[in-house]
Amino acid sequence: MPARILLADDHEVVRQGIRAILQARPDWEICGEAVDGREAIRLAQELRPDVIVMDITMPRMSGLEASQEIARLQLPSRVLIFTMHESKSLAPSVRKAGAQGYVVKSRAARDLVEALERLLAGGTFFDNASPSGAKEDDKPDRNILLRQALSFAW
Repeated sequence: MPARILLADDHEVVRQGIRAILQARPDWEICGEAVDGREAIRLAQELRPDVIVMDITMPRMSGLEASQEIARLQLPSRVLIFTMHESKSLAPSVRKAGAQGYVVKSRAARDLVEALERLLAGGTFFDNASPSGAKEDDKPDRNILLRQALSFAW
């Protein structure tokens, strides 16, 4: 049975880019898409995805607020925050919201697939600048197709 992934981002072009990348994996399926945090919560309750890729900044309810509600409801879904924002306070905020990791959009080509693999395996993904301990520049470019598919979204 394929892993079920819910996408939550208010920008359709971003959802399309992520969908194109993830559909290349036969063991993963996009089970739904949300345009704001409230819809993400509703779909998480209805669809019970394994992982939710959740934009941090959305209308009506932010990704962090939606993550807190998903954790409060004790839904089985794991949450990966997807953000263009990068700061030292991001990881603690994401953890506090109950999410299991985050990916900065500028590093999505390198980190998104690995982050999803970790969350699906029960792990976390917080040190996305250096998940393996290597400097970002030392990491091999593992997936050129991923980078190309995401490039049209930014």
